This record gives sequence, C-alpha cells and structure tokens, in this order.
Amino acid sequence: MISDEQLDAYRISGERIRVVRDGLASNDIRGIVLAWDETQVMIRRPNKHVVKLDRRYLYQPVSEPRPESYTAE
Repeated sequence: MISDEQLDAYRISGERIRVVRDGLASNDIRGIVLAWDETQVMIRRPNKHVVKLDRRYLYQPVSEPRPESYTAE
C-alpha cells in the first residue's frame, strides 16, 4: 500500500502518475493525485473525470516503465 508521504509528494508536485490495477496496460489509470483516505485515492484523469481507487494498487510516475507482470495484493 502506498504511503501518505508518497501520495503527498505526488499531490504537491502535480506529477502525472500511473495506477496499475492488473496485468493489462489498457486498464491503467493515468492522472494526478487529488486526495486520499485510509482505503482510497482520488485521481483526476486528463479528461477532468475524478476516480476513486483502492490504495493497494501500484502507484508510480508515468515516466517510469510499467512492470512486466503485476497482480494486486
């Protein structure tokens, strides 16, 4: 699970992140961190829609390469 400190760093910098939810790259969510609580993170997508995602997913900068294989815990 991603830490509050890392989420805050992403929020302050405004860096675009990728949320890897499963093994398919087409299911990734890209956007910026808006807010979070103990179980969920709110991400604003480029089309201005806001989505709530589980904190157990993999959160990484878009600039980093996507992992070859991923399974959510």
